[in-house]
Formats: sequence, C-alpha cells, structure tokens
Amino acid sequence: MTAELRLVHVHGDRVTVTDPGTGVELLSYVYRPEAAWEAPKPYIHPLRTLAGDVVTDYRPHDHRWHKGLSLTASHLSGANLWGGNSYVHGEGYLELPERVGSMAHVGFDEVAAGAGRAVIAERLTWHPAGGELWAEEARRVEVHDVEHDSGSWALTWTSAVTNRRAEPLRFGSPTTAGREMAGYTGLFWRGPRAFRDGRIIGPEGEGPGLMASQSPWLALSGEHDGADGHATVVFEHAPGNDHTGAGGSHPAHWFVRNEPFAGIAPSWAFFDELELAPGATLTRAYRVVVADGAWEREEIAKYLRTHPW
Repeated sequence: MTAELRLVHVHGDRVTVTDPGTGVELLSYVYRPEAAWEAPKPYIHPLRTLAGDVVTDYRPHDHRWHKGLSLTASHLSGANLWGGNSYVHGEGYLELPERVGSMAHVGFDEVAAGAGRAVIAERLTWHPAGGELWAEEARRVEVHDVEHDSGSWALTWTSAVTNRRAEPLRFGSPTTAGREMAGYTGLFWRGPRAFRDGRIIGPEGEGPGLMASQSPWLALSGEHDGADGHATVVFEHAPGNDHTGAGGSHPAHWFVRNEPFAGIAPSWAFFDELELAPGATLTRAYRVVVADGAWEREEIAKYLRTHPW
C-alpha cells in the first residue's frame, strides 16, 4: 500500500506537499503577501519532479514578478495583476504603479491529504491598486497520480472567478493592447533558467512556432543544471474549458516560449478580450503533469489518454 502524501501548513506563509515514497517536497504553495510592484498573489514554487529536481523559477533577474506557477491577469480593465511594468501601445512597457493590483488570500476551505491526493482549496479576492474589490476567486489545487514507476505526478488547478464590479471585467493581454504575439494571461508557468532552449512539444508539431496555436495540451522538456537528466512539464486543458461558463465559446491559444526564457500559459485572452459580466463567474481548469525524463509526443499522449479527467 502506497503511503499517503504528507501535507504541512505553515500558517500565514505556505502549504507544502511531500511524497513520502521519495521524501521529495513536490510543491510549496506560498500565499503570504510580497512586493506591491510585483502584483502580490499566491504562487507555487518550488515545483519539483519525483527525483527532486526543481522545474520552476522564482523572481528571475529579467522579470522579478515571475514566480513559479501562478494565476495572472496582465490586462484587466486597465489594471495590471501580472506585475512589473505595464504595456501601453505606442509607448512600450512603462513603470505605472497606479495600475499594479493584487490577488489576496482570504482563507482556506480545505487543506487535506488522503486517498492518494492532497487538496488546497482557497478563497481569494482581486484588487486594482486602489484596493477596491473587483473579483472573488474560488481556487482548488490538487496533487494526485504520484507514480514512481513512470517518474511522474500531476496537479490540477481550478479557478472560478466571479466579477464583483457593477460593470464588466475585461480580460486582455499585451496582444489585445497592440503588441504582437504576447498574449500572456491566465495560468502561467516560468521554467528554470536551464530550460531555456528546451523542446516545445504539441500534439501535431513542436518548436517556438506553436506560439498562439490551439490544442488540448502543450509540453516543454528541458535539461537540468547541476543534475544529470531531463524533465518534462505538460499542460492540458480541462475538456470543457472553452465551451462552458461565462464567455461562452472563447478558444484559448497557447503562449509559449523557450527563449529568452521557458514559459507556458494557456491564455485567456490572446487575440481577443474576454468580457465577464457583473455577477458572472468564469471557471477554468488545467492539469499539469511533472515528469522525470524527456518524454516524447507519443509518451505524453498515452499518459493523457490513460489518465482521463
């Protein structure tokens, strides 16, 4: 019988999930406030493979607001909940602290481990720089399918965001604001520095040309510094993401890079803004598979096929 995942909650700071079979802390979910200019929000870092290798970056020198795996909103009705400078068409990226908002931890509804899973269920509020309440979020992060034979494990991230303004919330991106091929917003993963120039893999192709493509999943494989071997991180949409809930059919496009850094985001608003009516709720769910080794396309597809939602 496999030992249950071990969960530790350091109140006011973070929740960690450890695999007792390897002794590896798989993730640390950090929810303490951080620097205002970096758009404070909860995030996951470090994220580790079962072999113990880190597959996220934290506050890299090029983008201090990139923190592991986090939910972002780069352009939200004129506010920047992504962090750092704000993109203004015709002027580039400007330091506009009056635009930088935050996502604040309110409380946990569940922090528990059992039956081969660990669950972190959290309530958050979203705010512009002035502190007004713009949205409430119900977030659920689950760790599951820890498989030592394949050297892989998975997490699912589900966020339900409800507009609490008296007017629509408009989700956008630098691309909707006029910058080409910069449609980042939504769930964002910043890979470690060693994963620069890593291999980007999709169901029907590979390489940086998959930027702005549409597909059920996307993966990036990189080689570690300091440790022999590779790791692969796979992102998959929940089947109903683009066809249910607020916004109706709003196809997601992948934001993906392997230079000047490794990053993936299933964008909520790559080419077109997504409008959320007052009182309406936008729900999106994703699975992230963290695997030791350089997985091939067929291996990824088989895993996803044999591990249904």
